Amino acid sequence: MKKETRTVVYDDELRIEAYRFEGIVQPFPSHFHEHYVIGFVEAGERVLSCRGREYAIEGGSIVLFNPGDSHACVQSDEGTFDYRGFNISKEIMFDLAEEVTGKRMLPGFSENVIYDEEAACHLRLLHEMVMKGTGEFGKEETLLFLLSYLIQNYGQPFESCIPECRQEIERACEYIRAHYTERIYLDQICHHAGLSKSTLLRAFTKEKGVTPYRYLETIRINEAKKLLSEGILPVEAAVRTGFSDQSHFTNYFNQFIGLAPGTYREIFSDKGGEGDRHGE
Repeated sequence: MKKETRTVVYDDELRIEAYRFEGIVQPFPSHFHEHYVIGFVEAGERVLSCRGREYAIEGGSIVLFNPGDSHACVQSDEGTFDYRGFNISKEIMFDLAEEVTGKRMLPGFSENVIYDEEAACHLRLLHEMVMKGTGEFGKEETLLFLLSYLIQNYGQPFESCIPECRQEIERACEYIRAHYTERIYLDQICHHAGLSKSTLLRAFTKEKGVTPYRYLETIRINEAKKLLSEGILPVEAAVRTGFSDQSHFTNYFNQFIGLAPGTYREIFSDKGGEGDRHGE
């Protein structure tokens, strides 16, 4: 079996994360991100679930996730998964979209999986330049070409990609976000939202694509990523984001992000440097 390699780079100039996973067999459970994801499948076959639909992805597939898109994937063949991608925060996407469209509004991708040779050409070229640390302005140019093409062909206003949520579910989300560092209980969330447990669980999962507890886990992991990027040690990040112990935190972080917390933190210890770990 191909040896597993996970490489992640943070580009200071573009202010985006680029990563390459090779030889991966690990499944990823249903979760979401607060950033955009633009990815390209080099090899391997997986079943991807996103926003209530299932896709068979393989070499040549491009995946597009908006912030909040709930997704999960699992290997569907006997081989391994090779994948490269970018994470772009909403703050940076605001700037990029304004540069491309002249309007300061977040775009939303209407499709989660596409097959497009022109988009793939821009994506792979940009990824190689970021991974190699290219400093010329061609890197930024390629990023703008890529986003311009994706927004023109697959974009719509971001708000239209988000299903309308009931006020009760939004109140539940607000409570979870306000108390994610604490040990909270379903009774408390239900009381704040004004719903019974069974109604909350059904309505929340339908609206958000994840259960309330998975939503809490995702909020904690996203906040932990921010702390780690600021140089906070994993043990402190675990405590500050409400995880019961270091082991629990490490397991969940690796399950959601595909990297150990310490490995993720190292990406930012030398900005623009490269984090390369084998077999983690």
